[in-house]
Amino acid sequence: MLRNKNAIITGTNRGIGKAILRKFAENGCNIWACARKKNEEFENEIEEIAKINNVQITPIYFDLSSEESIKEGFKQIYIKRRPIEILVNNAGIGHSALFQMTTNSKIREVFEINTFAVMEITQLALKSMTRQKHGSIINISSIAGLDSYAAHCAYAASKAAIISFSKSLATELALQGIRVNSIAPGATDTDMIPIFEEKANGNLLKNAAMNRYAKPEEIAEVVLFLASDKASFING
Repeated sequence: MLRNKNAIITGTNRGIGKAILRKFAENGCNIWACARKKNEEFENEIEEIAKINNVQITPIYFDLSSEESIKEGFKQIYIKRRPIEILVNNAGIGHSALFQMTTNSKIREVFEINTFAVMEITQLALKSMTRQKHGSIINISSIAGLDSYAAHCAYAASKAAIISFSKSLATELALQGIRVNSIAPGATDTDMIPIFEEKANGNLLKNAAMNRYAKPEEIAEVVLFLASDKASFING
């Protein structure tokens, strides 16, 4: 579905991001695999995935809380002189605490990583997409950005901002051949589960009709579809 296309995926060293990386590679996509810190185990793993699927996977490291770090990471992407056709803004942090117990500095940190970094990365990727008049941007939000949950004020607000940002940007870029969509997963079986389960008192799944966590691979299937030409009329 993505043969010979080029994608940037953030947060590829674990969870949903790693599942997306595998799914894209299986479908013939070359990938800039973004993570926060250099990791030999991670590099060996993506090298093996690239070899099995006969694609290029290049590790890129930057800190989402640092605008300068993000720009330095993108310099390594630009130097390859390949078109950026797909951007998946997956990386983020979880946070669960009562609002009155949450400092302003923590709220700013959550927004810096979950919202502002996504906007920064998207601007940098658009330098390529707007020239080629083609592209697909997928932002990973959360069901918390749509529904109300106690002890989620900072996290939920940061993810709601991503949904609104995606809708607005989709309208702005539609006539340039660039689609923008967001996905709002429910509770997914990743290392974020303990962060939210602690405040949920065992009720994290009470609103899940299937009474189970989503698998990262199930979210990756949706990302694959939205990134592909099969979703050519799905926007915003």
